[in-house]
Amino acid sequence: MELDMRIFGLALGLAMALAAPVTALSIPSNGKLNFDVVRKGKDIGDHSYRFSCTTAALTVKVTTDIVVKVPLIRTTAYSFRHASVESWKNGKLMQLSSTTDDDGDPHQLQTANKGALPASLWNDDILRSGKLMNTIDGTLMNIRAADLGMETVKTRRGSISAHHYRLSGGLARDLWYDAAGNLAQVAFKADDGSTVMYIRK
Repeated sequence: MELDMRIFGLALGLAMALAAPVTALSIPSNGKLNFDVVRKGKDIGDHSYRFSCTTAALTVKVTTDIVVKVPLIRTTAYSFRHASVESWKNGKLMQLSSTTDDDGDPHQLQTANKGALPASLWNDDILRSGKLMNTIDGTLMNIRAADLGMETVKTRRGSISAHHYRLSGGLARDLWYDAAGNLAQVAFKADDGSTVMYIRK
């Protein structure tokens, strides 16, 4: 069984750099967002955001932990672990640091402003940015966003109304944001053609 899951590195890139001003950051009232990562109907991991803020400063911690098992023998076919910290001040990203273990391939990133929003997906300003920074290696990706309108999406706590957007170009993702502007769901294609979903808990 061949599983090329390297696409997760981009998919789950949850931290990078920017320093362009952000007028209104969408932050959950409880300070956190949690997602199950689902592939082929199976829960293969977790993806989470933690937000802490003062009047002018915001810290966002992003964690991803994924393990893909081979059916029946249950050995690990692929693993991905990522942790990052975004430090914001007055609506600008001041610094971002991340560590990633992409199936045994280690990455480290520490950067300040690179003139592009991070591809960590929680901030819906990415839809208007035109350019994102890869959250693992810091490369810049030109993107386009198409507005697909309002839809009903299922979360672990029930169905909600969310705005559906599709990113294309350097990063292909379907994103849904709820009425408060918070990330509600993510979908993308892995290299083997399967669909990977982030389902909000």
